[in-house]
Amino acid sequence: MSTTAAPETFLAALRNPTYAPPPEAWPVWLWSVATTLHEQLPPDTRDVWATRLHGVLGEGPDTSTLRTVHTWHTDTILPLLAETAHDGDATVFTPLRALHREAAQGRTADQDTWRTALTPVLLCLYDAAYDRTSAYAEAHAGARDYALANRFAATEADAYGHEYARLSSDANARSCAEAHAEAVGGALARAYATDECEAYADTFPDAQLRAVVRALRERGEQAPAARLAEGLLTALTSAEHPTP
Repeated sequence: MSTTAAPETFLAALRNPTYAPPPEAWPVWLWSVATTLHEQLPPDTRDVWATRLHGVLGEGPDTSTLRTVHTWHTDTILPLLAETAHDGDATVFTPLRALHREAAQGRTADQDTWRTALTPVLLCLYDAAYDRTSAYAEAHAGARDYALANRFAATEADAYGHEYARLSSDANARSCAEAHAEAVGGALARAYATDECEAYADTFPDAQLRAVVRALRERGEQAPAARLAEGLLTALTSAEHPTP
């Protein structure tokens, strides 16, 4: 794939979320990921990155397969998530990273193998991406107000609110993670097993990328979008020189 658009036209398209790239010029998954990264990057760096992306795409990397996706996950996304995982959670990323590494070299696994490796990673990702701070604050305020309306003393109402918020936030985070893992896992496993770009685009990679950014920010990563964007450029560059 290559791009013949002038840099100015390319930048204008990235800034316009309603722009639909012609399918012969852009794989849909790559466009959705690129526009999301451009949106997530700091305003003073996003166009510089986009100009570099335009240059890399002008070199004609092979995006007819998911090799770039597998390389990006192997070298950037999964290592970043593993760095910020809770103690004991980092090991769940190892099997999936190994599958992505093999697939980047043209040796993809079957759908069941992908699904088995994806499930614990997706559970970990969406649990980490859950906005516990906002959920906790909302649950605490609602429970405290309920307690006050039922004539609890102020200190008792506050304690009741915190206990309710703790229990409900943890339960909701688990439910959210399980729902997302169930909804996305099967589609991702099929896309990876068949190496189909169109099938991967149907898994909403932009939404998955936003979840990765949120998860990394929740765990203290200061500039997750910048590291992810740099990793995508590196993955695309490696696709210019496929492994024999």
